[in-house]
Amino acid sequence: MHARSPKLLEDIRDSAAFVGEVTQGRTLAQYSADRLLRQAVERNFEIIGEAVRRLAQVDPDSAERIAQYPQIIAFRNILIHGYDLVDHALVWSTVQTQLPALLRDVQALLAQHS
Repeated sequence: MHARSPKLLEDIRDSAAFVGEVTQGRTLAQYSADRLLRQAVERNFEIIGEAVRRLAQVDPDSAERIAQYPQIIAFRNILIHGYDLVDHALVWSTVQTQLPALLRDVQALLAQHS
């Protein structure tokens, strides 16, 4: 594992955990109506995507152990560059279906480094 990998993985874990915490018990309707929550979630997905992109550059072997890592980077790019195309239902679906798997993958990688 590259020397920068643990920090990048921790950034991913921290942002993913934050998104999980702030959306727990919420509905899509609540998410859609709460601008502050949407922006907080989107910002943390941007951090996740950027950290995954950097991880792929410095430690491709670790990045490949994160399910769908190219899609995570692409999602980040849409959030940043295509902000006017962001679909709240898609972001919410990502929170509900993809975030738990991302957390598991990242925590497994961090545990191997410990």
